[in-house]
Amino acid sequence: MKKLLFAAYSLDLGGIETALVTLVNQLKEKNYDITVVLEKKQGIFLGELNPNITIIEYTPDDSKNIIRRKYKNLIKRIKFILKYKNKFDFAASFATYSNSSSFVARMASKNNCLWGHADYLTLFDNKKEEVKKFFEEKKCHQFKNIIFVSKEGKESFLKVFPELEAKTMVCNNLINDSKIKKMAEEPIELKKDEEKFTFINVGRHDEKQKKLTRIIEAAKQLKQENKAFKILLIGDGQDSKMYQELVKKEKLEDTIFFLGKKQNPYPYFKIADGVILSSDYEGYPVVFLESFILNRPILTTKVSDYQEVEQGYGLVSEKTKEDIYQKMKQIIENGFEIKEKFDSQKYNQEIIEKLEKIF
Repeated sequence: MKKLLFAAYSLDLGGIETALVTLVNQLKEKNYDITVVLEKKQGIFLGELNPNITIIEYTPDDSKNIIRRKYKNLIKRIKFILKYKNKFDFAASFATYSNSSSFVARMASKNNCLWGHADYLTLFDNKKEEVKKFFEEKKCHQFKNIIFVSKEGKESFLKVFPELEAKTMVCNNLINDSKIKKMAEEPIELKKDEEKFTFINVGRHDEKQKKLTRIIEAAKQLKQENKAFKILLIGDGQDSKMYQELVKKEKLEDTIFFLGKKQNPYPYFKIADGVILSSDYEGYPVVFLESFILNRPILTTKVSDYQEVEQGYGLVSEKTKEDIYQKMKQIIENGFEIKEKFDSQKYNQEIIEKLEKIF
């Protein structure tokens, strides 16, 4: 039985965490011996891990006393190396931003991998030196393989590190379709509005990336034209208050509704007519797969892998409030019919086969 290790920060709500839990649970079903190492053994997804998966906590000291911090972290590293060095057949640093996850993965196996979840050039405003510094801190040259969850992520990385092309590849996130469909059936108090086209947006409230102001501005224009629609926003974040104030300022409280963070957003997909994404950038958007599985058309900006949406699953917009307004208007007036059902089993099998070659 192959022993696999995945290192991350925590299992709190988020796209990386969702992808990790789905991945390790499905691999455990295929009889792999799985260990998950976390900086913080916390998060609402902890209870969703297969109980036969081993969890280890490796938390770097963050003392303000530099000498004490360096000494304690040196001892921690030595202890980890003595206990786990090359004890695994494969190890992955799954939370790209975590320096300790990079250390854990590189020590645990010679067959190691750094996982990338975003288009980092866009994330760092096309500042190559900042991308270079970020990945060099993660010791990217020391990994055997580097996996990106989207084509755009890989391509932007190679603009900064062309010498690493031979070890860099694309592997999308797995999806648990049966779990999503089951969770979507859980009862909620909110009912479907048959009189209005209902959009749903699920994600962190972070204007730099998610650009929800585009949706709010488009909604203002559509309301002025007396279009029958509403928007459900699921999630929270640093810019939630700013969005709420903007909605109040534009008198859109009867059109845009803030539902907060939901551990299970899927029943809300069921009462929506369509999903909307207004981001400037994403890794591979998990919401694409969720929309495909729940048979809801998606209106998305041109983020990573948007071409998949163009295969009959929705509409694609430029990254402007004007084009989002036009596409929202189009789908409100005409609807959108998904003609071909998404084959999640085929999608997952192709990913598993790719990963098994790496293991």
